[in-house]
Amino acid sequence: MRRSPLFFACLCTAGVAHAGDKPLYQPAPTWIAPAPPIDATKLTDASPALVLLDNQQRVENGQVWSYFDTATRASSAQVLSEIGDVKLQWQPAQGDLVIHRAEIVRGAQRIDLLKGGQPFTVLRREEQLDQRQLDGALTAMMNAEGLSAGDVLHVSFSTTRRDPTLKGDAQLFAGLVTAPAQIGFGRVRLVWPEKTELKWRSYAEGVNTTPVVKDGWRELTVPLPLAKQPEMPDDAPARFKRMPMLEATTFADWAAVSKVMAPLYATDGAIAPGSPLAAEVARIKAAQAQPLARAALALQSVQDNIRYLVLGMDTGNYVPQPAAQTWERRYGDCKAKTLLLLAMLHAMDIEAEPVLASARLPGMVADRLASPGAFDHVLVRATIGGESLWLDGTGSGTRLADIRDTPALGTVLPVRMAGATLMPIALHADARPEYEVDLALDDSAGVGLPTTFKFAMIGRGAGAGVLAAASAQVGAKEREQIVAKLIIDMLGEAQIVDPVISYDSVNAQVRISAEGLITTQWRREARRYRTTVDRAINDVSFEPDRARAAWRNIPVALSGPQTAIFRTTVKLPDGGTGYTLEGDQRLDGSVAGAQVSRKVALSGDTLTLEDRIVRVGGEMPADQIPIAKARIAQARNGMLRLVAPVTMPSRPEVVQRAKANGALATLDRLYARIVANDPKEATAYTSRASLRAGVYDRAGAIADYTQAIALEPTSDTYLKRAALYRALRQDGKSLTDIEAARTLEPGSDTALAMLAWHKVRHGDAAAGMAMIQERIDAGGKDAADWASIKSDMLAYQGKNDEALALLDATLKERGADADLLNARCWQKATSNTALESALKDCAKAIELSDSPAGSLDSRALVYFRMNRLDDALLDLDAAIDASPMQDESLFMRGIVYARLGKQAEAKRDLAAARSINPLVDDDYKRWGIVAQ
Repeated sequence: MRRSPLFFACLCTAGVAHAGDKPLYQPAPTWIAPAPPIDATKLTDASPALVLLDNQQRVENGQVWSYFDTATRASSAQVLSEIGDVKLQWQPAQGDLVIHRAEIVRGAQRIDLLKGGQPFTVLRREEQLDQRQLDGALTAMMNAEGLSAGDVLHVSFSTTRRDPTLKGDAQLFAGLVTAPAQIGFGRVRLVWPEKTELKWRSYAEGVNTTPVVKDGWRELTVPLPLAKQPEMPDDAPARFKRMPMLEATTFADWAAVSKVMAPLYATDGAIAPGSPLAAEVARIKAAQAQPLARAALALQSVQDNIRYLVLGMDTGNYVPQPAAQTWERRYGDCKAKTLLLLAMLHAMDIEAEPVLASARLPGMVADRLASPGAFDHVLVRATIGGESLWLDGTGSGTRLADIRDTPALGTVLPVRMAGATLMPIALHADARPEYEVDLALDDSAGVGLPTTFKFAMIGRGAGAGVLAAASAQVGAKEREQIVAKLIIDMLGEAQIVDPVISYDSVNAQVRISAEGLITTQWRREARRYRTTVDRAINDVSFEPDRARAAWRNIPVALSGPQTAIFRTTVKLPDGGTGYTLEGDQRLDGSVAGAQVSRKVALSGDTLTLEDRIVRVGGEMPADQIPIAKARIAQARNGMLRLVAPVTMPSRPEVVQRAKANGALATLDRLYARIVANDPKEATAYTSRASLRAGVYDRAGAIADYTQAIALEPTSDTYLKRAALYRALRQDGKSLTDIEAARTLEPGSDTALAMLAWHKVRHGDAAAGMAMIQERIDAGGKDAADWASIKSDMLAYQGKNDEALALLDATLKERGADADLLNARCWQKATSNTALESALKDCAKAIELSDSPAGSLDSRALVYFRMNRLDDALLDLDAAIDASPMQDESLFMRGIVYARLGKQAEAKRDLAAARSINPLVDDDYKRWGIVAQ
C-alpha cells in the first residue's frame, strides 16, 4: 500500500460493470455540466497555456465516475513537444477508460482526431517498475497528428472504478490547482445523490463553497485556480502544510475503515501443515522459546527473505497476496509482508494485528476524513507482555535489540473486525545507535604537520543494508569513493588507504573502516594553536525561521528517533605537555531538540571524547524555539577545543623533531601506501609533494610534482614546482615551468608575476616591468597590488626614489590603504631613508590592517635601522606570534638577537628562516644586512 493518496486524484474511481482492457469511445454522460466552449480566435500570446481544466466526479452506490476535460495551447515548442503525445492511464481490472473527445482547435477550425476509427493504441507499461511497483495499469496513447504551434489540443475522457474491497463505500480525491498557475477555465465539481452520506473536505485555503441540491443530487463546485497558498516553513509539522486537494468519502468513521480492511488480514488456515512456511515457523519456535525472541526472528525472516515489490494489479491495491504465496514467491509489498508476518506470529500464539499508517504524511492522518486513502502503508502491532511492538516487514536490519524501537508514523489505525479508532505511536529513543563513529587522530608528529587518522564506523538500520548492498555491487575504486565521502564529510579533504565495507548479517550492521591523513586542523588564534574536537554540535542543525507573524506559533518538526555516538581520541605532540581543553566539557541536556551527553578526559598525551546524540522526534512548541536557539548558540560558543601551549617550537624545529623521533618516516610510509593504492592518481603525488615541501624536502617535492604533471598537468602544479626550483637556485627550470603554466592558463596572475620577476632578476627588467605596468594601466581593484609589485622591482634595481614616487602617487590616488602604507614603510626601511616618516606609515598600516604581521615586520626593520633594537625585537616577537612562518621576521630577529649578544637564540631563528626560505640571505644582503 505504498502509494501516494494523490494517486487517486486521477485513478481512484469506481468501475462500471464492463471493465475492459480497451478504451471505450462514447459521448460524455448527461450529468456532466458543460464547460464554456473554446473560442481559439480570442486567444493571444498573453492567454494562459492551460485553456481548460475541468474535473467532475460523481459518486453513486459505491461507484465513482471521474470526468476530465482538458485543453492546452501549444504556446511554445516545448509545450508542443510535451502535449503532442496523449497518454491516458487506467486500471482495466477495476474500471474503464472512456474517451469522449480528442480534437485540435485551430482558430475557428476544429479537427476531430477520433474521426474514422480508434486512434489510441493500448500499451502495458509498468512505469513504476524502477520503484519496485507492479500496478497492472494500461496506457492508451495517441499521437496528435497535425498539431502545430499555436493550436489548442482538446481532450475529454473518463475513468471509472468500483473497488469491491470497500464493500459499497467509496472515496475520491481531486487535486486543486493554485496560483500562480493560470487557467482559462478551471473547475472541480463533485456530484452525489442527495440521500447519500458523503463527507467532503478541502485542505487548501480559499475553498469557500457549499453543496447545492438539484433534482435529488448534491453538487459541489470549486473554481480553479485557487489563490496562492500560504507559504510554510520547511520544518513545520505536516499538518500545517495544507495539501491542495479535495477529498470525499462515504465511510462513516475510522471504525468503518478498520472493519472493511479487517477480513483482508485474516490468518485462519494461512499456513498449511507440512508446508514450507510451516517449516519456517517450526524452525523459529525450535530456535527460541521466548515470545519476544520469536517475534524478532519472524520479523527478520520476513525482512530478509521477502524482497519488496508492490503488487497493485487487479484488486491488489488493498488486498494482500496470500501468506503462503508470498513465502513461495519471495516477494511482496507492505500488505503481503504484513499478512505473512501476522500469520507467522499467530502460529506462535503471539497477539498481533495489522495497523494502517501514512508513511508520507504521518502528521496529517488525524485531520483527514476517514477513508482507506488516508494511508499508504501497513505494518504489524504485536503485543507481548502488555507492551506494544511495531513490526514493519518492509524495513530491514531489525534484530532482537531493536524490537522495541518506535517508528515515526504519528497516528495509525488498528485493523479489527469490530473496528477501531485512531491510535498515536508514542516515540522513544532507539535501542541501538543508527551509527557509531570511532576516530583516532594522531598529531604526535607535531602541530602543523599532517594528522594521521584511523576511522571506523558501525551503521545500522535500513541505510546500513542499502550501503552494504551498494558496495557489494561495485568495484574496489567505487567502494573507496564511498568510504572517502563519509570521511571527507566529517573531516574535510583526506587521503585514505585500506577502505573496508563489510556487513555483519547476525547483528544487521555495516562496518566501515579506513586510515589515512588530513591536512592539520590546528589554527592559530589569539596567540595559541587550537583545533576543534567537538563532533556533537557540528552534527546538530537547528535554524527554524519564525520571523513572519503568520509563522510565530508553528512548532518545529524534529527528526528521529535516531541515536548517534562519536568517539574521538587525539594523540598530542611532546607528551601532551602544556596542552589544555577549552569549551563545554559536560554538554549534558537538550540541544535543538536532541539530548546530548559527553564524556571527556585529557590525560598525558591523549584526549578521549565520547559524544552521544539522541533524537526522539516529535515536535518542539513554538515558544521553546527561542530557548533552543539560545542553547545551541551557547553550545557553539563553547565548542570543545584543544589548545596548544603558548610557547611552541618553530616549524623547522617541529620538522627536526619529527625527523628525529621517526614521525616523518611514519608519514612517508603512509603516503607511500596512498600512492601505491592508485599510482595513476595525480592527487596522491601533489598531496605528498605538499608535505615534502612543508618539511623542506624540496627535491622530494619536485619529484612528486613531476609525477603529478606527467599524469595530469595543471597550471598550479607547474607553478608550485617552479617555486621549488627557484628556492634551489635552478632558475632555468623554474622559467620553463612558469611558461608551461602560462600556456595552460594564460590569464594566471601568479604566473605573470613570477615571469615578470624572473625577467627583472635576469637582465630584462624593462620587459618584466612592462608586463606589470600593463596590469596597472588596466585599473580595477588589483591595480594597487600591481603598483606595489612594480615598486619592489624598481627598488630591486636600486631605483629607490622611483619606487617611493610610485607608491606616493598610488596612495594619493587610492587614499589610506594598509597594504600600500606598509609597502612604502618597507621601501623606506630597506633603502634606509626617511625613517621617521616610515614609522608613521607603518603605524597607520598596523592600525588599518586586520593582519598586521607584515606591517609589524616592516616597522621592526625601521627600528633596526634606527638602532632601536629593543623596539625592533618587540615588533618582531609580535609579528612572529601572529605569523610564525614569516621567514623575514625570523631572519631579522636572528640579526637583532646577534646584536644583543644572544647567540643561541640568533642561531635558532636564522636556521629557521633559512629552512623556510633558502634565499632569505640574498635579499637582506642587498640591503646591507648580513648575518654573521
